[in-house]
Amino acid sequence: MRIDAYTHFIPEKFFAKIVESGHADIGKRVREIPCIHDLDVRKRVVDTFKDYAQILSYPMPPLEVMLKGDGLKIEEFTKLVNDGFADICKKDPDRFPGWVAQATLMAPDGGVREAERAIKMGALGVQIYTNVAGKPLDDPAFEPFFETMNRLKKPIWMHPARAANFPDYLSEKKSKFEIWWTFGWSYETAAAMARLVFSKTLDKYPNVRVITHHFGGIVPMLEGRIGPGWDQLGARTSDEDLGVLLKQLKKRPLDYFKHDFYADTAVFGGEPATKCGFAFYDLDHIVFASDCPFDPEKGTMYTRETLRIIEGLDMPKADKEKVWHGNLEALCGVKFKS
Repeated sequence: MRIDAYTHFIPEKFFAKIVESGHADIGKRVREIPCIHDLDVRKRVVDTFKDYAQILSYPMPPLEVMLKGDGLKIEEFTKLVNDGFADICKKDPDRFPGWVAQATLMAPDGGVREAERAIKMGALGVQIYTNVAGKPLDDPAFEPFFETMNRLKKPIWMHPARAANFPDYLSEKKSKFEIWWTFGWSYETAAAMARLVFSKTLDKYPNVRVITHHFGGIVPMLEGRIGPGWDQLGARTSDEDLGVLLKQLKKRPLDYFKHDFYADTAVFGGEPATKCGFAFYDLDHIVFASDCPFDPEKGTMYTRETLRIIEGLDMPKADKEKVWHGNLEALCGVKFKS
C-alpha cells in the first residue's frame, strides 16, 4: 500500500464557515479546485490509483494570516478543520487512513490545547507553517508547542508559508512573477529548518520530529554549503561571535539536516529533485507524498508522476516499502491496513 503522507483537503463545515465569515476570495479560489473540498471528487482521484490511500491535511492560507492574528477565532476555525478530518477518516479509513491536525501557534496557549485534543482524537501529528504570520519558529512564544510535541512524541508536518509581501529585493515592496512561491517556498523551508537547528530547539527537544514538505526545499542541493560552509560559522560575521554557538551545538550542522529532519517526496513530479532528495536524506527519514491536489490535472498528475519516479528508482523492494508506508508508520507509531 502506498500511503500519500502529505495531501491537502478542506472539510465541508470549515469551507462553509470561511465563506460565511466574509472570505469570498478564498472561497472562489477553492471552488476552482473541486478536489480540495468536494469529497466525492477526491474519492474518485484516490480510486484512480491502485493500492493507494491519502493522509489529509489543511492547505493554505495559514489561519494566522487569514484571520489576522485573532487567536480565539483561529482556534475555533482550527477545531472545525480537525473535527472534519476526524469524521472523514472515521467514515472512510480505506481511502483516508489518517489525518494531520492543524494547530495555530498564535492561539493563547501556543496551540498546545488543540494539539493535545487532536492527538487524543487520533491525529497522526500536527501541521504548522515555516513562519507564524511573519514570526520565526524559534520565537520564545512558540516554545510551549515544541515542549508539547516533544512530550507527545508525535511528528510535526511543516508547510512553507510565504507570500508576495516578501520582496525579492530591498528596493521593492513585493515579490514579482510569483518568485515568492516558485523559489521562495524552497528557501523558506530551508530557513525554518536552520532556525530550529541554530536555536538549539532540536537539541533541547530530542523527540521533536519534523517532516519537511517538498524534500526540504533547497536543502538537498546545498550539502556543500550546509556542511563545509557552516563548519566555518562566524567567518563571515563580525558583529557577533557565532563560533561560540557552533561549539555549543551537539553535532555538526550538516548532521541535523541529514539525520534529524524527515522529508517528503512531493517535488511536483521532478525527477532530478527526487533523486537529489534520496541521495541526501537517510532512507528511514523519507516518506512518500505527492501534494495532491495542487497540479495541472487537479490531483492526478503529480501523484502519478511521483509514483512513477519512485517505482523506477533502483532500490530493494524492502526499501521502497519503507518509503511507501513503513517510515511513516514508524514515525507516527501506527500500522496502516495493507
